[in-house]
Amino acid sequence: MRRPNPIEKMIESFKKLPGVGPKMAERLSYHLLKSTESEVNAFIESIQKARQEIKLCSVCYNMSEDDPCPVCADSERDNSMICVVETPQDLLAVSRVKNYDGLYFVLGGALSPLDAIGPDDIRVSELIKRLKKDKIKELIVATNTDTQGETTALYLAEKVKPLGLKVTRLGYGLPVGGDLEYADEITISRAIEGRREM
Repeated sequence: MRRPNPIEKMIESFKKLPGVGPKMAERLSYHLLKSTESEVNAFIESIQKARQEIKLCSVCYNMSEDDPCPVCADSERDNSMICVVETPQDLLAVSRVKNYDGLYFVLGGALSPLDAIGPDDIRVSELIKRLKKDKIKELIVATNTDTQGETTALYLAEKVKPLGLKVTRLGYGLPVGGDLEYADEITISRAIEGRREM
């Protein structure tokens, strides 16, 4: 006995989401089918509202309701340093740390030659423009510690070197191959304190 075609399509749609395998996709699909119409409508509405109201900050490329985002608009922050991260989720992870009060920049991914993702596919040129325009003294490279993150960090260090900025990398505390968004506050705090020059 096969599942009805609309359910199959629903499952296939859920499987396209990151981290959702076939079993989870099936579970989510059947959960929504058993939910009340008002619950499903509220779910759909929340997605639509987020898609309509969330935009990228024109300064740091974080997702926000405002442009510039609250971090970029905060005049109390230390505007001499920028922490560059891969994703908005990574920015949120670092922002939980109490001992960092600088600015941010979201690359929108990491270099991955095997996946044909080069410097033009992420915001490297936008970062360089911002570093030249603003009075930045230190660039903290907070990319993930996997192969793509390390490749990106080394590439950024080479690109930024001619600008005469101090370029540091997060220090100990983050496991090799781990994702920044899943690290706890203490681990990220230690990594920021232990950053090293590249």
